[in-house]
Amino acid sequence: MKIDLTSAYAGEQLKAQQALMMVMDPELGINIVDMGLLYDLDFSSANEIKVEMTLSSPYCPMGDSILSGVEKCLQKVFPDREIIIDLVWQPAWSIDRMSDEGKEQLNIK
Repeated sequence: MKIDLTSAYAGEQLKAQQALMMVMDPELGINIVDMGLLYDLDFSSANEIKVEMTLSSPYCPMGDSILSGVEKCLQKVFPDREIIIDLVWQPAWSIDRMSDEGKEQLNIK
């Protein structure tokens, strides 16, 4: 997920993205940010955060755990906001969405 640093919400998005680096894919042992699972963090509402994200597969056995981790993580950092997670499948996740650090952790060239 790219953050537009000129956005009015860039500071909040950066803070959320940094916190979400603690949410791990339990099977792969890599955080969801480096996995490329986050598509958008919308802070335009004063009392909620809308998270648009995906999973590596619609059949991901750890999907519920990952979603729960996202909600709990953001709730700690932004306790006064409701967390709304929109799980999407388009665009589909692929290894091309991974950061260079994520690919390196999984030995993908």
